[in-house]
Amino acid sequence: MRAPELAGREWINTGGERLRLADLRGKIVLLDFWTSGCINCLHVLDELRPLEAEFADVLVTIGVHSPKFLHEGEAAAIEAAVRRYEVHHPVLNDPDLTTWSQYAVRAWPTLVVVDPEGYVVHVAAGEGHAEALRRVLIELTEKHTIRRGGSPYVPLEEAESLLRFPSKAITANGHLLVADTGNHSIVELDGERLVRRFGTGRRGEPFTEPSGLALLPPEVAERAGYHAVVADTAAHLLQGLNLDTGEVTAVAGTGEQWRNGESDGDARKVDLTSPWDVVWWNDAVIVAMAGNHTLSAFDPVAGTIRRFAGTTVEGLRDGDASEAFFAQTSGFAVTPGRLWLADAETSALRWIDESSTVHTAVGIDLFSFGHRDGDAAEALLQHPLGLAALPDGSIAIADTYNGAVRRYDPATGQVSTVVTGLAEPSGLVLHGDDLLVVESAGHRITPIAADGTESVEGDAHAVRRPPSVLAPGELEFSVVFTPPPGEKLDDRYGPSTRLEISASPPELLVEGAGVGTDLVRRLRLAEGITEGVLQVVAQAASCDSAAEHPVCRVTRQDWGVPVRLETGGDAVLELMMAGTPAG
Repeated sequence: MRAPELAGREWINTGGERLRLADLRGKIVLLDFWTSGCINCLHVLDELRPLEAEFADVLVTIGVHSPKFLHEGEAAAIEAAVRRYEVHHPVLNDPDLTTWSQYAVRAWPTLVVVDPEGYVVHVAAGEGHAEALRRVLIELTEKHTIRRGGSPYVPLEEAESLLRFPSKAITANGHLLVADTGNHSIVELDGERLVRRFGTGRRGEPFTEPSGLALLPPEVAERAGYHAVVADTAAHLLQGLNLDTGEVTAVAGTGEQWRNGESDGDARKVDLTSPWDVVWWNDAVIVAMAGNHTLSAFDPVAGTIRRFAGTTVEGLRDGDASEAFFAQTSGFAVTPGRLWLADAETSALRWIDESSTVHTAVGIDLFSFGHRDGDAAEALLQHPLGLAALPDGSIAIADTYNGAVRRYDPATGQVSTVVTGLAEPSGLVLHGDDLLVVESAGHRITPIAADGTESVEGDAHAVRRPPSVLAPGELEFSVVFTPPPGEKLDDRYGPSTRLEISASPPELLVEGAGVGTDLVRRLRLAEGITEGVLQVVAQAASCDSAAEHPVCRVTRQDWGVPVRLETGGDAVLELMMAGTPAG
């Protein structure tokens, strides 16, 4: 199919120039449909970096930023994300999902390859496609006459500051330890005075976009040999920080991103995926494994890690921790008998009790958000990233995309607003009598009065993706996965594919829920339900087809597909995980 022209609002990283596909004929164009709050999209940014370097003279990558949340559609927010995540290619703001719809995109992230003649030749949803893309790019360079050299990328100007997109902070020995995420380091502050910086400030030396921090109890720190645990998010590691010597040691993770396989065992041999926050609770370091929507428990003395909660399905489902659904957990707080957590993608405040049962205090589902105070059942947040337990037993919430600090009172079940007008508050910490806010996009730590309060009666909002209109009754459902050039499905040890389907509300799906090995399934949708969400997790294992000792990889994608049921709607639904589009 001929690639539709790019339509949107602002262009970023082009020096103000608008780009047209017609002007890029002769180049290979890679469209990356992303949104800045999506952890899988951030993974893809890292996957693309080596490809962009290898194919720099023939490839133009364009990020099409199609927002999930209202805040993500603001030009200033996108520009901040481009700086924060070191995006070195042009980015188009697509706030009305115009280009998203023209390319029939259904999920974040989605990658589309346009050949030098302007035709779509490859589509891949999800992450883990780097090697497949590399093979496609090599094939295109062999088949086409390529216009080499030249790039439309024009970097943004950068301003220096002590902190750069900080995310979290804790107190230690009367000072603040701050995850200086954009500077790839941890800083120790005495007021506004810099005491020490741990790390060089360069990516991977030794930190890569660190986020959460947790101080170990003294007796545990003595046995472990370090005082604080750092969630080294983009490195997929937990790092141990010795505050006496300044030594930093990788204590959990291999440095490889988890895609499938073991989640329990020797902590140095288990892959992690974007650990975002950490907290000491019930004799373990609880880890918000944002990359696969689970929580893990790390024992710093034994050096072991295990999955504590979640199934890897993204969503909001309460109950036993082992069967609950989470959605990019990004912040923790602890009160007696409760572990509180901020689930960013469901805009939810949730808690786990001593019996490992999950409860939701504020939040509805993956698609509902806003800024509304009052009774918790009606209150709305927008992509919260941080929490703090206040002395009166209430929970302060860094309501990141609303630019606010909110408060939830468990005694009354009421939500109120403490302060507004903040620049992406991402972390909260009590320091003496002050509640300190880590304003990530403001590059600063700001004290506020924790007892401030106001009531906001904002509108409810929903993610604006167009729903798939389906007919009640039988539905032919399939996920398309075509192995990349030079690979085949790996069925040496059994089925090479896996498909898990559930629904919200559960009553939407009369038949066909559950786990199977076939990517084609017959579903039955309920009569009398007008709308809902199909939650789909698909994965496929493929290997080099000709090698004696083949390299194998797992491709995985989660979809939350909004659907509307109408008489006369479609009886077929196809999702593309990877392949060449028809037509």
